[in-house]
Amino acid sequence: MTDRHAQIARAFAGARDYDRHARIQRDVARGLAARIAALDLPESPRVLELGCGTGFLTEALLDNGIGGDWLITDIAPAMVERCRARLGESPQRRFAVLDGEYGAPEGGPYDLICSSLALQWFDDAPAALGRMKDWLAPGGHGLITTLGPGSFAEWRAAHAAEGLDAGTPPFAPVEAFAAIDPENLVVENVVETHPDARAFLHALKAIGAGTAAPGHRPLPPAALRRVMATFERSTCKVTYEVVTCHVHRARGA
Repeated sequence: MTDRHAQIARAFAGARDYDRHARIQRDVARGLAARIAALDLPESPRVLELGCGTGFLTEALLDNGIGGDWLITDIAPAMVERCRARLGESPQRRFAVLDGEYGAPEGGPYDLICSSLALQWFDDAPAALGRMKDWLAPGGHGLITTLGPGSFAEWRAAHAAEGLDAGTPPFAPVEAFAAIDPENLVVENVVETHPDARAFLHALKAIGAGTAAPGHRPLPPAALRRVMATFERSTCKVTYEVVTCHVHRARGA
C-alpha cells in the first residue's frame, strides 16, 4: 500500500458518521445495483466488490437478488467491519482488506466485479480498470462508478475566483475510460445542495473524502473564508460527475 493510499484508508476509517452524510454515494450505489441486476449473470455468480464502504452497493445488490459467492473488500479495515456488521455473516460472503489498485484478490476468476465511487481514489483508475478485466471469468462483467473531472466544479470555481487552487483530488479524464470501452460508458451529473460552505466541508470530512490532492497545502484561514463566501454566493451547489464504466470479457477469451 502506498503512503497516499494509507492516508486515504485512515480518513475513511475515521468516517464514523458516513451513512448520515453520504446521500450521493447511496443514490449512486442504488443506481449501479439496478444496472447490474439487468445483466445476464450466472445463477450463482462469483462476485468481487472493491471499496465496499459501509455496504451501500452490497446491500442494494442483495436486495436486487444478486446472490452467489462474494468477496467483499475495502482498503480500510474499519469499513470492512462496518459492512460486515450491516450484512451479517454468511458462508457465501467473505470479507477482506484489499488495496484494489495494487493488491490482487483471491478466489477468482469472477463473473462480476463491481465498485461504487471508489476508483477515483486510485492513482491511475483507467489502468486499474483495464487490469480488472483480467480478473473476470469468460463472459464476466465489470461495472464500476467513479468521479470525472467535472466533479466539485463549483468549489474549484470559488477558489479560482480568489486566485487560488482547490485541493480536490485529480480525477481521471472521461476520455481515458472511454478508451477502454467507449460503447459502455455513461456520464451523468448529480447535483447536491448544501446549506452553506461549512456544511459542505463537514460532509466531506464526515464521509472520509477530505484527503486533498498530493502536494496541496491547506489555505490560511482568511483565504479559506474568502473562498467559502464566494462558494455561498453560487447557491452552494456541488456537482458530482458520475462515470459508469462497463467492461466485459467475451466467452472464450
